[in-house]
Amino acid sequence: MSTTRKLFQQTAVYGVATVLPRVLTVLLNLLLTTFIDTRQDFGNLSIIFSWIIIFNVILTYGMETSFFRFYSHSKSKKKVLSTSLLGLLATTTLFTIIAFLNLDNIELWSGKNSEYWRWVIGVLALDTLMVIPFAYLRAQGMARKYAIIKMIDVVISFVLTTFFLVFLSDIPVIQQWFPTDKVELFFIALFIPKIFLLLLLIKPYFHIEGFDFTIWKQMMKYGTPILVAGLAFAINETFDKQLIEWLSPGNSTAQAGLYTACYRLAVGMTLFATAFKLGVEPFFFSESKDKNAPQLYASITKMFVILGAIALVFYITLIDVVKLAVIDSDYYEAIFIVPYVLIAYFFFGIYQSLSVWYKVTDKTKYGAIISVFGAIITIAANVLLIPKIGYLASAITTCVAYGVMMIVSYLWSRKHFPIPYDIRSILLYLLLSIGATVVIFYLIRDSYGAGSWQQYVYGLSISLLVSAFILVREKNFILQLLKKNDS
Repeated sequence: MSTTRKLFQQTAVYGVATVLPRVLTVLLNLLLTTFIDTRQDFGNLSIIFSWIIIFNVILTYGMETSFFRFYSHSKSKKKVLSTSLLGLLATTTLFTIIAFLNLDNIELWSGKNSEYWRWVIGVLALDTLMVIPFAYLRAQGMARKYAIIKMIDVVISFVLTTFFLVFLSDIPVIQQWFPTDKVELFFIALFIPKIFLLLLLIKPYFHIEGFDFTIWKQMMKYGTPILVAGLAFAINETFDKQLIEWLSPGNSTAQAGLYTACYRLAVGMTLFATAFKLGVEPFFFSESKDKNAPQLYASITKMFVILGAIALVFYITLIDVVKLAVIDSDYYEAIFIVPYVLIAYFFFGIYQSLSVWYKVTDKTKYGAIISVFGAIITIAANVLLIPKIGYLASAITTCVAYGVMMIVSYLWSRKHFPIPYDIRSILLYLLLSIGATVVIFYLIRDSYGAGSWQQYVYGLSISLLVSAFILVREKNFILQLLKKNDS
């Protein structure tokens, strides 16, 4: 089987592992926006969720990517696994103790109920303890098992959230044992399945063969820039919600809720980018010693752009169908931010593919610099623009930040690890798909009305023309990529 076919098969499995849980998450988002009592409550939930993402990065401190790097190249694979597990176990235990001892201070600092944080700390701790076991499954090529366990997590969370928000109030015998605050109930529904998942993934912890301090130092040296990059990415991805709450005029927490709800309408492109990352990251490391690796990396990036460009135009055409399944109508007023977020995730997916150069050459400090630069753009532009144009500033800033990161990564890669990207075609498809997106959403949709038959007829026609142009132009490339055999 060709390496590229293997990659796309694994990406397809990771895609299923990502898509099916996200489908339930989409339905969950509709459930939350419908049954959470107010936009402000949903805003509080969204902001806490943003902090979860940031603390997930801090608590894992680059160990997932470090594990892939050292497990792939080390002759002492068991020592790498054991050292990674023990290191995260120790730091997670310390974090959990300190956090629970300071619940009141956390409430004062965040302005959010300490009862919420009690469950959030549990979620953070259990998620962190599962990072290396999940990475181990990916490193072993056990994509199906990875997919099944990920789906179990989301299915249980979805079922519990549905029960808590929709049916619990009708069962007084059970309700008396639970809080009435719906936001807290949501975090409880997130926490419970984590216990079950840890039991499914706990086996590596029973085969620990000691802690190798030399390996740990090497992993920390490699992973520290990834921590910085991950933290900067988390700021790019989530910190805008906090900034909206702090800087927006009027009911700022409710504004954050509106923004978050419509931000999630970009779920299609986020699924595509995430599935690609999960499939491609172990692959990049495993193929890094191959003499044909640069050409292969270039081909994979081009294929991502081809598929992403086609997905973008069709997705924006059908956005008024997607919204029915994602958010309650009370949140539709912020839908105008969606094209910016979709394009931002398209840029981010390309950036993830371009980032191979600093990962396989152990120059992860450049990834940290690029991400920090993106975070600076995110913070500065939001602080400047949110008071003037509200949450639209955050959508525009996300798009600009990821676009700049993509460009800078490409320019630096030419110097440090030249890869023969087909830049002319990539730029052409980017401009074509973004231009079509703008026309479909801001001209056709605005002119004929959201959900009108004209929107779908004209939008689908443009989407088919864009797709036909790209596929005809790249027919030979696609066939060659799929047929290429291992050399």
